[in-house]
Amino acid sequence: MLARLPMVAWLTLVWVLLWGTFDIGTFFFGLVVAVLVVVAFPTPVIRTNVVLRPVRVVQLALYVAWDLVVSTLRVAWQAVRYGPNAEASIVSVRLRTDSDHIAAILANAISLAPGQFVMHLDRPNRLFYVYALGTTESGVEQVRQDVLKLEKKVVRAVGSPRDLQRILQEEAK
Repeated sequence: MLARLPMVAWLTLVWVLLWGTFDIGTFFFGLVVAVLVVVAFPTPVIRTNVVLRPVRVVQLALYVAWDLVVSTLRVAWQAVRYGPNAEASIVSVRLRTDSDHIAAILANAISLAPGQFVMHLDRPNRLFYVYALGTTESGVEQVRQDVLKLEKKVVRAVGSPRDLQRILQEEAK
């Protein structure tokens, strides 16, 4: 039951948010419902090699938030300046890590910002195909470097020691 405490906390939070008020009764009944759900519908514990580094997670969140602002401004500029004639590129990026968790977090972080999204993941070859609005041929390498920079930040925030070592070795070359 101790391993399921995060799920109980999450379900309790969702309950309180759904009710829209925070008082002792809502919290208590949310806790009761969460415990009943966890006991009645047990889920298997998922073992991952993810290592949570709180300071790096905060840095990653701030970086992604800043990227959201910059990307929104970039897309707005493209829409005003070029309209439907804005250029775009599809950029292939070879990841340095081979973790499904890192790939999922990275794909979501890229696709969260307007103007870019991951079109295709080639997991066996560790390739991301990223659509980037407002990118000419000269900006393709910048998109690739931005994705690799984000991968590094994700690995530093939640990557395994092996993934972190791989990133550091690649940078040393």
